[in-house]
Amino acid sequence: MTPSEEIFDIFDERMNPAGQASRSEVHARGLWHQTFHCWVVEPTDGDAVLLFQERHPDKDTFPSLLDTSCAGHLLAGEAVEDGVRELEEELGLSVPFEALVPCGLFAEEDVISESCIDREFCHVFLHVKRQPLTRYRLQPEEVTGLYRIPLEQVRKLAQGTLSEPIRIAGVALDENGMSVPVERTVGPADFVPHPGAYYELVLKAIDRIGKSAL
Repeated sequence: MTPSEEIFDIFDERMNPAGQASRSEVHARGLWHQTFHCWVVEPTDGDAVLLFQERHPDKDTFPSLLDTSCAGHLLAGEAVEDGVRELEEELGLSVPFEALVPCGLFAEEDVISESCIDREFCHVFLHVKRQPLTRYRLQPEEVTGLYRIPLEQVRKLAQGTLSEPIRIAGVALDENGMSVPVERTVGPADFVPHPGAYYELVLKAIDRIGKSAL
């Protein structure tokens, strides 16, 4: 373990505390740990959209794939409320925890390789926000782009029926670290392979808050 390596609280499969371990040990041994996920949902005149971030190509898990608007590990001793720092770090949003809409807790397990098994208790939230994508301050070490995807397409992704490529618009960081408008064509293989039940957790929370909140 390097002196600067992150330390996480670890748990058994029933979420009973089981001590602490370094990030590298957590992934090497497949130890359960906690993460904070926040989806930015954007009202529109038609169907609402979810914002998907493009993960940095140097990430140790799912590089360059489209994922949750904002996500990060909870460090040892941190509470779920501390996860809001990820919104500030990755997207440049200063949001009080009380302003988030809880979706629920989701246990997710990904066997990425023999030496990397990712087992997470994901604390999932929504944040309703409408602003130009160029106003988000993306963290270049973590995020290389941000894209709008209509809920209709997200539902297809959750149900496994997104069979045809779709065209999406967003912003990507250029060589100077500036957000520039882009369009691209994506299919299921371009997304982090979250289970359908994970997306359903998010979509049900959006349904609960209803059109009035969007």
